[in-house]
Amino acid sequence: MTSRTDSPVLPDVVLDSRGVILRPFTEADVDDVVVAATDELTQQWLPLPRPYTRDHARWFCLEFPEARRSSGNGLVRAVEAEGRLAGAIDLKRTDRSTGTTEIGYWSAPWARGRGGFMTTAARCLAEWALREEGLERVVLMAATGNVASQRVAEKAGFRREGVARSACVTHDGRVDVVVYSLIRADLEP
Repeated sequence: MTSRTDSPVLPDVVLDSRGVILRPFTEADVDDVVVAATDELTQQWLPLPRPYTRDHARWFCLEFPEARRSSGNGLVRAVEAEGRLAGAIDLKRTDRSTGTTEIGYWSAPWARGRGGFMTTAARCLAEWALREEGLERVVLMAATGNVASQRVAEKAGFRREGVARSACVTHDGRVDVVVYSLIRADLEP
């Protein structure tokens, strides 16, 4: 295992697992991000701006990822599958002193229910954080009503820990979330 705990900034990596590529966002992703971020289901679970504009998407693709990474807070990646933007995934609230981070994601409408792209992406990024970056715990939270996101967590090998009450905000107000985690010991054969 390689540990990079000496640096708070996560490297600007490209990861590939079974044809699902986690890469930096580019200008070419902006229009696809607008489509995904204005989707009714995406808007239901994420407190994104309404209306979500091309300017929001440009900021999300071109400024936000580097700001998050250079702050040491995490890493934002585009999820590419079948040559298309299939979603976004990120590490946030990364704390090297405690060895913890949180993973979050959204899927493009076309990619939902097609081949487990987000499951593959979540497992890939979590394993990388634990094995290569020396972190000890990756947390994933999904709204109790967001059954699809909970399925992704479970299929990616995250273990359910319980429900955190009123722990997240959506456009409809506060919601409870199911808390999952993956720790380094879970990766052992």
